[in-house]
Amino acid sequence: RSQCRRTLSTTPAALALAHELAMRSLQGKRILELGAGTGLPGLVARSLGAHVVQTDRQNLVLHVCKLNAERNQVETERRLADWTEWTATTQYDLIVGSDILYAEALHPALEAIFTGNLAPGGSLVISDPFREASLSLFERMQASGWAVSFDKWTVGIKPPLRSIGLF
Repeated sequence: RSQCRRTLSTTPAALALAHELAMRSLQGKRILELGAGTGLPGLVARSLGAHVVQTDRQNLVLHVCKLNAERNQVETERRLADWTEWTATTQYDLIVGSDILYAEALHPALEAIFTGNLAPGGSLVISDPFREASLSLFERMQASGWAVSFDKWTVGIKPPLRSIGLF
């Protein structure tokens, strides 16, 4: 199991995604984390032996990822990236993101990243608080041939507990 010591504030969706990654065999896997935020899922994956590229469109966010990586004595690669101007062609075994589907206008750009950067046989794991726009994206992806499934997580220690879908 992963043993991340501590990170600066994180979201319920990131906690659910990190927990999901902690239950997987990730040694040697290439992982792309979109919208890294505090970086918790990527740090968990790296601590389990994955090569992780954390991306975000804000330098400050990537600095927080760096601080959290240092606190946990792991090293990830970090890249400044805007989904609407994405040019990277590297393929990954796993693409992950927590609560990244909040803006429906970004869905076409994200779908292009999913399609273009996921290696054959790879997986996409997205945690989401069941936003309506997110659910319609998953329905469209399933209609176009993606195998879509989900688990429901309840995250929190005391009320209000949050429902998070892992797709």
